[in-house]
Amino acid sequence: MAESEELVLGLDIGTTKIAAIICEVGELGKVSVVGVGMHPSKGLKRGAVVNLEETVHSVTNAIHSAELMAGVSMDEVLVGIAGEHIESTDSRGVIAISAPNREITHEDVNRVIEAASAIALPADRRIVDIIPQKFEIDDQGGVDNPVGLTGTRLEATVHLVTCAEGFAENIIKSVERAGYGVSRLVLEPLASAEAVLTEDEKELGVVLLDIGGGTTDTAVFLDRCITKTFVVPLGGNDMTRDLAIGLRTPMNSAEELKKEFGSVWMPLIDEDESVEVPGVGGRAAKMVAQTSLVEILGARMEEIYLWAKREIHKLNLYDMLAAGVVITGGSAKISGAVELAEEVFELPTRLGAPHDIGGLGDVIGDPIYATGVGLVLYDILQEQPKARKRRRVGVFRWFRELFQDFS
Repeated sequence: MAESEELVLGLDIGTTKIAAIICEVGELGKVSVVGVGMHPSKGLKRGAVVNLEETVHSVTNAIHSAELMAGVSMDEVLVGIAGEHIESTDSRGVIAISAPNREITHEDVNRVIEAASAIALPADRRIVDIIPQKFEIDDQGGVDNPVGLTGTRLEATVHLVTCAEGFAENIIKSVERAGYGVSRLVLEPLASAEAVLTEDEKELGVVLLDIGGGTTDTAVFLDRCITKTFVVPLGGNDMTRDLAIGLRTPMNSAEELKKEFGSVWMPLIDEDESVEVPGVGGRAAKMVAQTSLVEILGARMEEIYLWAKREIHKLNLYDMLAAGVVITGGSAKISGAVELAEEVFELPTRLGAPHDIGGLGDVIGDPIYATGVGLVLYDILQEQPKARKRRRVGVFRWFRELFQDFS
């Protein structure tokens, strides 16, 4: 690796899978994927740790697989965070410009953001991210970057994302027990947005639905800024559970049926086709019309979309979504997801996946990797160049002590 490059590890800790993505970041911010690791997620429910040891085992295996592929050893991890406990709000702050020439500096911007972020939080909550939305100088709005401009008063509006303190601590503990430090927690839909949305979409107005196993994490962008984030407490696992109950088949069989024959859009399937459905507890298999799968899966996916649509209407943002809807995440890959979204939202919809990534970009050009890749891109975007800490590559350690403990 060249002296001007560094390695960054993004870790997507989801309800159904844990994905580790190691990226090489060049001097000009060019990102190339050099290692990918995936492992089934054990010990989590709707993004929350419910079994520490199983979560540590899953995290260790996912990262170790990525390290093996890249031929490197990592020390720090960028970790995605999501779940029903996530909350967000907007806050404003104002400061006076004290410099004799009234020129606004980086320090002034940091001060006004700090002032806007100084809100009272319950003891059981912590701030995950502070996202500047807009600045005003002496009541003049629409300022993208106030540094270098002149004024007497600087105002800022920031989007504050908070989470449950215990939830965050358990995620951090899981990563640290696996032998890695957590350099930063990032809200997953914000990370995914960096991997799958275009700047034009963010400017015109777009809603991103990151449909995972346990939850659907949603972010609304307008004028290139994050406007609102919220969580729909439903995901792909709910679809699988519906299928298992509706067809009276084991959960693992329902998951396989969903992946192989599932769809949420009736026009895409042959109404005369039938599929074999395994029975429960040794009972005989039976043939079921494929339309039954679509009815069950489609109903749950429609509920997810309608839930998100209602939230967007409550925020009075629906009429501002000129760029429509982008869906991503593993559960967004099901047949008919785009078509159903277009019908429910009555807006143009596309499937989002990481793009324009070097190295193993063809391998990770899949919605399931959106968060892992996006974590790295988001980190690059948010960090000031002077504040970035180079993450050097160490000599590869073939056997980590903690990996041996949990493998």
